[in-house]
Amino acid sequence: MDRITAGAALLLLFALIVTGCIESHTEDSHSLLLRTGGQVNESTPQTGVEPMLPAATDSNSTNTSPPPVLFVAYVATPPDVVDAMLKVARVTRNDVVYDLGCGDGRILVTAARRYGCRAVGYDLDHLRVDEARKNAEDSRVAHLVRIEQKDILQADVSGATVVTLYLGHQLNARLLPQLAKLGTGARIVSHDFELPDIPPDKVIDVNSRTDHRVHTIYLWNCPLKVANQLPTPTP
Repeated sequence: MDRITAGAALLLLFALIVTGCIESHTEDSHSLLLRTGGQVNESTPQTGVEPMLPAATDSNSTNTSPPPVLFVAYVATPPDVVDAMLKVARVTRNDVVYDLGCGDGRILVTAARRYGCRAVGYDLDHLRVDEARKNAEDSRVAHLVRIEQKDILQADVSGATVVTLYLGHQLNARLLPQLAKLGTGARIVSHDFELPDIPPDKVIDVNSRTDHRVHTIYLWNCPLKVANQLPTPTP
């Protein structure tokens, strides 16, 4: 009996050690995981690297799983690049600046504080939304800035006079139907990524003092020049 009891005790101890190692590894991996539609993809935030978007679903498909929700890895725009984006967009007090994927709200807060304009931001990450709202309050521009937790592909941007982007080529492409609705005189400013098949009206490079990297800023004046060739929105 003693020999059997000792063996059972050793087996139990080994099982506990293995379980603890698995749980520890899972906790350590959380910072590397992005969830898309219930699936887990490994990813790390890297400047200039855009995420893979979920493939478009066939309307005739019998798949009843919920549509994928994309979380783009958050990479902050350096302050001097933010300044350059707002400057190239010629932001004034009369503008309404929309930032799609607003992160900590730095573009919106800077626009509201410096120019006194209204600003609206959308982000899927509730932590970034909370952070952006707090930054607006701390900068005393909360009365000018509105932040919402929302899928940017479902956002109505028709009220914007300036739209800022730092998303990636694929997301920029999927946003084209929404951006095509912007009125005459509106401006679109994208950090590092172009709009596909639409030549920018202005391109500038900014050598950031923050990360010592050259950042490219693209400007388009609306209406977009090839709006009649834009793809039909995916249902």
